[in-house]
Amino acid sequence: MKARPAAPRRRRSFAAGAAAVLGLSLLPWAGVAAVTPSAAQPGPVPVQLLALNDLHGNLDPVDGPAGSVSRITESGDVVRSQAGGVAGLATLLKDAREGQQNTLTVGAGDLIGGSPLLSANFHDEPTIDALEELGLDVASVGNHEFDEGPDELLRIAHGGCHPADGCAVPDEPYDGADFPYLAANVTRKGSAEPLLPPYWIKTLPGGERIGFIGLITRHAPDVISAARIRDVEFHDEVETVERYSRELTEMGVAAQTVLIHEGGAHGDSVPYNEDCDDGGPGAKLGQPIRTLAESFPPDVDVIVSGHSHEPYVCTVPDPAGDPRVVTQAASFGRTYTDLRFALDPGTGDVLRGTVEAANHPVLTATPQDPAMAKLIGTWRERSAELEKKPVGYITDDLPGRGSTAPERPLGGVIADGQVEATRGNGAEIAMIQPGGIRADLTYTSSGDEGDGVVTYAEAFRVSPFETGLVTMTLTGDQLVEVLRQGFSGANEDRARFMQPSAALSYAVDLRLSGGARLDASSVRVAGQPVVADREYRVTVNEFLAEGGNGFTEFKDGTDRRGGDMTDTAALVSYLQSASSPQSPLAPPSPARIEVRE
Repeated sequence: MKARPAAPRRRRSFAAGAAAVLGLSLLPWAGVAAVTPSAAQPGPVPVQLLALNDLHGNLDPVDGPAGSVSRITESGDVVRSQAGGVAGLATLLKDAREGQQNTLTVGAGDLIGGSPLLSANFHDEPTIDALEELGLDVASVGNHEFDEGPDELLRIAHGGCHPADGCAVPDEPYDGADFPYLAANVTRKGSAEPLLPPYWIKTLPGGERIGFIGLITRHAPDVISAARIRDVEFHDEVETVERYSRELTEMGVAAQTVLIHEGGAHGDSVPYNEDCDDGGPGAKLGQPIRTLAESFPPDVDVIVSGHSHEPYVCTVPDPAGDPRVVTQAASFGRTYTDLRFALDPGTGDVLRGTVEAANHPVLTATPQDPAMAKLIGTWRERSAELEKKPVGYITDDLPGRGSTAPERPLGGVIADGQVEATRGNGAEIAMIQPGGIRADLTYTSSGDEGDGVVTYAEAFRVSPFETGLVTMTLTGDQLVEVLRQGFSGANEDRARFMQPSAALSYAVDLRLSGGARLDASSVRVAGQPVVADREYRVTVNEFLAEGGNGFTEFKDGTDRRGGDMTDTAALVSYLQSASSPQSPLAPPSPARIEVRE
């Protein structure tokens, strides 16, 4: 199977050269003089774009299913391989640039945030260093760029030491990212000015220009802790792109690309080389990116997306009916996208008939780039003692992020740890959303600690947010409604099976739709049917407690107590108390969620 759609594709690329960050005329970064494209060009100008998204600070490969990619072979079989690792990615990007006249490397958000200890221990400065070494030219923000709030994002973009933890390297103030972060549709409340530049213009050696508009899904507040973004607003994507596309056009920038942190779901474990247009243009491209891609103005030539973590290369018709390519690479650096196209030397616009694109895997066997390996090794030395500390022992794999089953063994372990950590607040049960599980715990060691040993770094990678836990009171009716919201409202199209602690169980009928999928009569606490007006003490992370991921019923919980334990600390504490070398922890039996099909 090929990853190319039936319609022609493009490829974006930019060579080193002068770059200008441009915004609204009233903004402080505006005012860079426009450059008139060169009139003398021997023929179409080739351009290459290398794209990545949702790296989440994973400088090393991710273990287990979450770190694998699928490929369709010529015989039609699907083969899975382990992938990832920024040192290998650096090697492949250098190879991809060989022989190309104009190459640019771009990102579509969530490059940092939700990161493993190696990066998170230093507030993701190691990942910014690595992205600079990769040659990243420009990136849009994603929801995880806001994990520590807008002020920390501005520090990451512009430099300065962390206000609480100081300089990651003593006496060496962090100097900020050497690439622009774009946030066209993010403003402070009450302001019309974007938090970061709305677009960036690349001028090629021949004078041709390409504009990049960077933005994030307007639904970002649904997946960011509300406490972190109280003074920030996220605006409509289509209106935003129309505004800045028009501004670029008025400046004479005909070639335009959108970098957007929003994607589409079209199945679990999608092969990176699947033909997205098999059955028609964009036949397998999911929502909401499909509607956005069909709605952005025709002057936009290419759309690079992120957020849903699924690799695809698709075409959709723009409002003028012309085919337009939409791409996304897999998360965690497992694949990258290579797009190529040509510019008309007269108009500077993209020749859409020349566009081609494909996703390529970053297999773990890829030779490591020496400079990148050295950079990562330097950061690793600074946190090696903490990373290698044993915190638990397991008898078998505990699938989490890489699991496609409704009940994930690692989800149960995390929830059990959270309820144990908050018994002092009266907790009876705990729940965690699937997206809060960032990796798998594997029995086979990838280091020198030995099989079955869980290190602090491995536990942190599973639960990296260090988000506070909140214990609240819910009535039985509210508890049922929380579980129902996993299949209705914001989760109508993509069910979220809340992962319960041992005392909570429920049943779901997948033959039904919406909230009806939850069998309310099946909900039990400590083996007893839930009682509508009885009060239960429930622990969740702060993100859920504020209504995140569409679980708005949590916002009505009463008698809230928290602040003395984080999700990360709860997992580490549970692994330490519930396991030992002589008595390792076994996967919980799959009896908490019953699925009827």
